[in-house]
Amino acid sequence: MKTLPTSPVEREQALLTDPVRASREALDELLADDFLEIASTGLSFGKAAVLDRLPQEAGSHVFEAWGFTEHAVAEGIVLVTYRAAVARSGIRISSVRASLWRREASGWRMVFHQGTPLPDGATI
Repeated sequence: MKTLPTSPVEREQALLTDPVRASREALDELLADDFLEIASTGLSFGKAAVLDRLPQEAGSHVFEAWGFTEHAVAEGIVLVTYRAAVARSGIRISSVRASLWRREASGWRMVFHQGTPLPDGATI
C-alpha cells in the first residue's frame, strides 16, 4: 500500500476505494483504536469488526461520493460530511455520511462514522 493522503477529506475518500478497503494495514492506519461506526441498520461496529469485514467486501460495492465538506469541531477534531450512493447487487442506496477525524501523532484517524440512508427517490 503506498502512502495514504494526509487531509481528513482525502483520507475519507481513500476509504471508499477498493485498494484501501482491501488492505487491513491501510484500514488500521486510518481508523483510530477507539473507532465506532453506526451502520445504516442501526448496528454498531468497532475497529476490529471493520478490519475483519471490509477486506472481504472489497470489490463488491461501487461508490459515488460528492459534496465533501470539512468543519473544525475543536482543536485536532474535524467533521467530514458528504453524500454517497452505493451500488450493491444492482441496488443503489443513497445516504448522507458523517465522520469525525482526530489528529494523532501518526496523522488523522477516523474516530466515528455514520451513514444515514435516504428514502427511495430522495434527491441528494
